[in-house]
Amino acid sequence: MFGKVRSACVNGIEGKLIEVEIDISSGLPQVSLVGLPDAAVKESAERVRAAVKNCGFKFPMERITINLAPADLRKEGASFDLAIAVCLLLTSGQLTGEPWSEALIIGELALDGSVRPVPGVLSMVHHARTMGIPKIVVPLQNAKEAMLVEGMDVYAIAHLRDVTQIGRHLINDVNHLYHLLNKPGGDSPSTESDSADIGTGLDYADVTGQQHVKRALVIAAAGMHNIMLIGPPGTGKTMLVRRLPTIMPDMEENEALEVTKIYSVSGLLRGRAQLMTSRPFRSPHHTISAGGMAGGGTIPKPGEVSLAHRGILFLDEFPEFSRNALEVLRQPLEDNQVTISRARAVYTFPANFMLAASMNPCPCGFFGAETFTSPCTCSPLKINQYRSRISGPLLDRIDLHVEVPRMEYRLFGQEASSLSSAEMKESVIRAQSIQQARYRGTGIRFNGELAGKLLRRHARLKPEADQLLHSTFDTLALSARAYDRILKLARTIADLEGSRDIEIAHLAEAIQYRTLDRKTVQ
Repeated sequence: MFGKVRSACVNGIEGKLIEVEIDISSGLPQVSLVGLPDAAVKESAERVRAAVKNCGFKFPMERITINLAPADLRKEGASFDLAIAVCLLLTSGQLTGEPWSEALIIGELALDGSVRPVPGVLSMVHHARTMGIPKIVVPLQNAKEAMLVEGMDVYAIAHLRDVTQIGRHLINDVNHLYHLLNKPGGDSPSTESDSADIGTGLDYADVTGQQHVKRALVIAAAGMHNIMLIGPPGTGKTMLVRRLPTIMPDMEENEALEVTKIYSVSGLLRGRAQLMTSRPFRSPHHTISAGGMAGGGTIPKPGEVSLAHRGILFLDEFPEFSRNALEVLRQPLEDNQVTISRARAVYTFPANFMLAASMNPCPCGFFGAETFTSPCTCSPLKINQYRSRISGPLLDRIDLHVEVPRMEYRLFGQEASSLSSAEMKESVIRAQSIQQARYRGTGIRFNGELAGKLLRRHARLKPEADQLLHSTFDTLALSARAYDRILKLARTIADLEGSRDIEIAHLAEAIQYRTLDRKTVQ
């Protein structure tokens, strides 16, 4: 006897179609599971055995061979349990007539037959749609997540005993979500969502002064440029960056789908019923490891750089992070993705994010801002050692270096003149609209992504501006990367001003954001 159904797994953040094949033949009772399974998949045979028996079905006491195809793709996780159980019941004749071959079956089984949720359902369902599979059978808790993909018939199941009922609905081709909310003991899908709205309730209007810092933040948001704030303690660096999400436009549908798939694979969606529209804001603690930052593990999962995809990665107290954790940022900042190699596979995760960092000028924090009560106690050697924790190549990848000075008392109480988040966001949206119209059809959305021929074409300088950049390049001994990033900044500043050409004033402002990191300790 032979049977076959379709299931899926996740490779990186993309779904992969898997065919579950079962052959039942005469011989000593045993179960062989082949097809390059990992330990969790191998254990599914025992989970299926217990679930089938505890639900009143009969587990065949014959030789059972289970194959997961394609055989050259490593299978990971527990998402095949339900498909294996259904295929076993079909092959042994305990399920008949149901068109299970038209459906994709996903779910983990408990020993009592309960169907448990699995991560990455959104990626699997999205892949099923591209493969032309119209029907999906998923755990009840994953139903809302599966319905985020339009054009699919989603059937939710809470218990293995309900496979016969689900089968009847597959026959009747019901074009809506079937679930067991009214079934005694059935669990309702969670309505809790994983919010990315870190900036909710925050507004730049609450921040007194620091107008030049707000200007730099608008430039960073408009072109998706990396930014670092440097200043003594208590000047509002963290407060300013944490309000950055309030001036960021919502994601478009394709961006939202990318981000939501990452959170689905990471198990962070928590049954939300819509795509994530607010750009992510991630702020890991400085004790994070290199693996936590870039992603990794025995079965690699997305790290903070991928969870910040299409959003903001905020590293507070930048030099306090370990050197290894900081250095893994170099590849994603350049390539907008992270590649993790393992002995049996290579995983690639998207990591197109804006890096926002803050740091003190020295270990005590008061270098350059000394007062009678707060003198700097650091020697030049200690200051240089502190700053050298951030490598030159990493600093070179940060577009804007902005000094955040102490506030003068007379500036307090001037809230009426402070820019609000709504005003700043309006400028950002206007500049981004210009960029999206300019780069339509190129695969680029923001000036921060420009490179090569497109950069030369859209960031051309007039002769006088080119002469200014020439002299600056020689004086500051800038790198070729810094040269490109100055051009990108100047292009964004021109877009904020509504200027078609990059004027000398735009270039001069862009250059000043690259000079702070060149200051030396005397």
